[in-house]
Amino acid sequence: MSEAALLRKFRLPRQEILQLLQLVGPTLARETRRSYPLSPEIQLLAALRYYAVGSFLEVVGDGYGLSKTSVWRCVEAVTNNDYIRLPSTRPEIMEVHQGFYAIAGIPRVIGLVDGTLIPIANPSMRDQAFISRKGYAAINVQVVVDSMGVFLDLVARWPGSTHDSFVWTNSVVGQHAEQGIFGQGIFLGDSGYPLRTYLFTPVANPTTQAERAYNTAHIRTRCVVERTIGVWKQRFRCIHRSAGGLRLQPQRCCAVLVVTAMLHNIAVRGGHVTLREKGVFCWN
Repeated sequence: MSEAALLRKFRLPRQEILQLLQLVGPTLARETRRSYPLSPEIQLLAALRYYAVGSFLEVVGDGYGLSKTSVWRCVEAVTNNDYIRLPSTRPEIMEVHQGFYAIAGIPRVIGLVDGTLIPIANPSMRDQAFISRKGYAAINVQVVVDSMGVFLDLVARWPGSTHDSFVWTNSVVGQHAEQGIFGQGIFLGDSGYPLRTYLFTPVANPTTQAERAYNTAHIRTRCVVERTIGVWKQRFRCIHRSAGGLRLQPQRCCAVLVVTAMLHNIAVRGGHVTLREKGVFCWN
């Protein structure tokens, strides 16, 4: 299969697929009583295909001769959080600061925080907490990204009706920021977040030139997180609303969100985000 065909079908190039295979291969090559056990390659490609198109697990499985349970095992097996983490060493922090400063001149930025709704198609009918402000069932996902559009942190466990500020306050990264663990580093958020010494939001009613200049720089910098969310949803159609929502239990939906964010990071770090994807603005 050509490189272009791989990108269309699995949203990742050959090199990154082989890298993933090395990562999850030992887990997928588990002991079985089947006469013809499924190879790790087939299991991984089935999972990637599901992320890319958002089809029913049964439909994806039929294309590879797998049951729904086998496809879900593939989804679980590729979960690995080593690709989603905040910068910790001084060189890493300085690199993030410099990347953000180059956008609009705001210093000491360590990450951009935003929330986005990921539609789900199978919530508990007795729990209306999943019904979002937009009228459909969803999970409210909080993301923190760097200047390159790489996910540094992701919280995917709150129902769609949860407010962004509540998710931030109860997240590990929010609590660490409150405790001063990030030092003089700051985060940028929209007006839905509380203003803090470590979390800068836009000036509500700017009256001076300095306030207007700050808002302009804030908007230019925060565009990165909005584009990142758009690229993430476009690359992996299973989490886009056009796919009809994730057809899994909410707990399993959260696992899929972590996996797709990890795969997004692999693609961005490998330089495999297309110009068309970079042009996406705000899909959240």
